[in-house]
Amino acid sequence: MTPTGTPAAPLVRSVSDIVRGVLDGDFGPDPRAQRISLAFVTTQAVRHRGRATGYRNQVLGLRLAAAVGSCAVEPGSLPADAVDECVGAPVADLLRHPLPSVRTAALDAYLSHVLPHTPANGALPHPLPAGNSLVKSRARARAVVDLLPLDPPVRRVLVVGVVNSLLERLRERGLDHVPCDLKGGTTEWGEPIRTDTHAELDDCDALLVSGMTLGNGTFEPLREHALATGKPLVAFAQTGSAVLPRLLGHGVTAVSAEPYPFFWLDGGPGVLHLYRAPSVSDPRPDHGPEEDA
Repeated sequence: MTPTGTPAAPLVRSVSDIVRGVLDGDFGPDPRAQRISLAFVTTQAVRHRGRATGYRNQVLGLRLAAAVGSCAVEPGSLPADAVDECVGAPVADLLRHPLPSVRTAALDAYLSHVLPHTPANGALPHPLPAGNSLVKSRARARAVVDLLPLDPPVRRVLVVGVVNSLLERLRERGLDHVPCDLKGGTTEWGEPIRTDTHAELDDCDALLVSGMTLGNGTFEPLREHALATGKPLVAFAQTGSAVLPRLLGHGVTAVSAEPYPFFWLDGGPGVLHLYRAPSVSDPRPDHGPEEDA
């Protein structure tokens, strides 16, 4: 029974349920009255020291009050006028925008505003050390991969959204893995990157999934597979960092939420916000920051 004066929690089973709940006012302020004050695009190219390959990122950011919602896109794919269309627009309008990246960033901004990453909302802060880009990347990877459960033991991990530091950490834990990314190619160790994620699902017993799947429309089938099979699904989320925690217990086991500004933007200390579904415990001891090798 809901205590008097306390609103009932919105019924959430999918991303569509979250959007519907926001539009219906179930999460808080009317999204028709919440307007985006700032829209921007962050573009990055990186090659960590000692790594043979690099990559590029482009992220749409939408600011609502003190919160920033984010959605990563393929570099160069965002129309030039998308930023102008977002500035001053009500969140409700942007949740119906034709571009999935805009819809995702708007949803993330709204939820970051009304449900910030605090312990009261289920988040456990996890500090990242200051350091060069590789130090910070490895520290984040350790926090993310260590959200995978120890019991039952994981045998093979499907990695959706290839990040070499995550693959490195999986190797350190002795976990077999299948790297998947729509761009294909090879990993730092010459492993082929698969492009057909769904063809690999049945041969893996855990999923490590980028929040970028929210923006490209590939997340829901992964969540549904994890829910149907009971496989753990751990999300590492710069895109949709405030969205994915709402799906804990509905196919999502744990989330590493990293709202803007991201770890790769400066060399100072940072923080991740870790979420776990209520039934998931973490028997691992707390770890200090990594040393630069």
